Amino acid sequence: MRAVRIDRFGGPDALRLVQDLPVPEPGPGEVRVRMAYAGVNYTDIYRREGDYAASATYESRLPLTLGIEGAGRVDALGPDVSGIEPGARVAFTRTLGAWADHAIVPAHRLARVPDSVSLARAAAGMTNAMTAHYLTTEFGLRANDWCLVHAGAGGVGQWLIRRARVLGVNVIATAGSEAKARIARDLGAREVVLYREADFVAQARRATEGRGVDVVFDSVGRDTLAGSLRSLRRRGTCVLYGHASGRVDALDTMALAEAGSVFLTRPHMADYIATTQEYAWRAGDVMDWLAADADAGTAPRIWPLEQASLAQTEQASRATTGKAILAIAPHLDGPAPEIAA
Repeated sequence: MRAVRIDRFGGPDALRLVQDLPVPEPGPGEVRVRMAYAGVNYTDIYRREGDYAASATYESRLPLTLGIEGAGRVDALGPDVSGIEPGARVAFTRTLGAWADHAIVPAHRLARVPDSVSLARAAAGMTNAMTAHYLTTEFGLRANDWCLVHAGAGGVGQWLIRRARVLGVNVIATAGSEAKARIARDLGAREVVLYREADFVAQARRATEGRGVDVVFDSVGRDTLAGSLRSLRRRGTCVLYGHASGRVDALDTMALAEAGSVFLTRPHMADYIATTQEYAWRAGDVMDWLAADADAGTAPRIWPLEQASLAQTEQASRATTGKAILAIAPHLDGPAPEIAA
């Protein structure tokens, strides 16, 4: 089978398409999935660059096949697997090896894809929407609160705005262009800050009449963290869930006190889907969201598997909106949608 792998940590040139790997066999409690589409996520860039080389949570032993989410059809069942049949339409996240013709997935990590939801939308939605699920349920957001969402037109950012508005939370979003700002406004953001032209800290303070926001969702990292902390109300919470601009390698903890005795957390999604029950709850909700709203999440940009390095380069440029996915066997999902040139 084909797979996109890395043998060393580095830039996009570290990716290589291997054509002749053996098709893996599922073990006890596992399922083999014939992949239709796989998601392209920042965590794949972090793994490729070696940011998780020392991580016990996201182990990255070389060589490895990239990709932690995707959708396709059940191809084979391992021993002791029941409740799912070959041919079933399924999606998953946080299981390494999705950028391949076949992926081995623990059976309890599979979510059935409703008939009304395409495999492309399922592959594009699993990680982003489940990230928004845990971020908006675990950090104390309540109706009438204010939150600041960085990269509001990005894949997770769009879901965060949607889910915060469902909760009755007021959203301030940052965006890098007027086109991206329109996306955030259309999703319900009360305020949108063009961060290259305006000070998001000042605008967050102005919108909240000097109080500051209750929660900041920061996926940018090095370029924004200091301002994120200053945007918070006294004893507010900053959730640093990514580092698109670079890792935050040093922090003077006194900055937390001076910002108003605020809280800073750097979560891994893995710790919020650690049990079978919690994973099933979040994945089930995501599938319900996708089935209920045909417009949830912008249409993904689709790249062929052979162009995974170009998809990562585009994502790392931070010039994109929404989600990119890789087409592996799109015929499994019916007529193939348009694929990026």
